[in-house]
Amino acid sequence: MREDDQLTIRPARAEDERELAALNRSTWTPLAEVAPRPDEDAEVFDERHHPDEFLLALLDGRAVGYVRVAPPTPLASNRHVRQIQGLAVDAAVRGRGVGVALVEAACRSAREQGARRITLRVLGHNAPARALYGRCGFVVEGSLKEEFLIDGAYVDDIWMARSLDG
Repeated sequence: MREDDQLTIRPARAEDERELAALNRSTWTPLAEVAPRPDEDAEVFDERHHPDEFLLALLDGRAVGYVRVAPPTPLASNRHVRQIQGLAVDAAVRGRGVGVALVEAACRSAREQGARRITLRVLGHNAPARALYGRCGFVVEGSLKEEFLIDGAYVDDIWMARSLDG
């Protein structure tokens, strides 16, 4: 971050959906996504994606990123785990610490919810995201070889995790 940057991370609200949808469209890339590019009118919030699962990064009042943190399953036996299920940072502010701030905020939020671990999945060819997660203390716990076929190439699905104890 620059000294004059005013980065705020806060829980998303229903009225943030338009900004989140715009971020979703502008940051979409096959480097990070297995789903098709979102349509212009695609919604972010629905019956499976609730505003309270999203943390929104605002830089000088403008939405520049988000992270979604949710339980990986609805099972009681898995209640101690949260999963990062989406991270996006506006290309104009990449390299300024927004991604790290969002990941660390996700970890704090998961810990506050009683989680002991936080996990994520990242595409094997997404070196920038893998490096970001590594800087934030995540380690590779496994991989599914050639799990996805993206633009004619097979891509591994990498599973990473971090303990929230201590």
